[in-house]
Amino acid sequence: MIDMFSLLLSHSLLLLAFWRLRSRDDLDDEAEPGMAHRARGFARQSDEG
Repeated sequence: MIDMFSLLLSHSLLLLAFWRLRSRDDLDDEAEPGMAHRARGFARQSDEG
């Protein structure tokens, strides 16, 4: 029972990580290497100020 639980948990977490990585927009970004990527969310700093 513990073996099945540990296998299910580890594979579920791997699947969740893969799914979250696939949904990222910057993975399919074909910008030039010198171009900076625009941060999203809290990482983005406002241009005001």
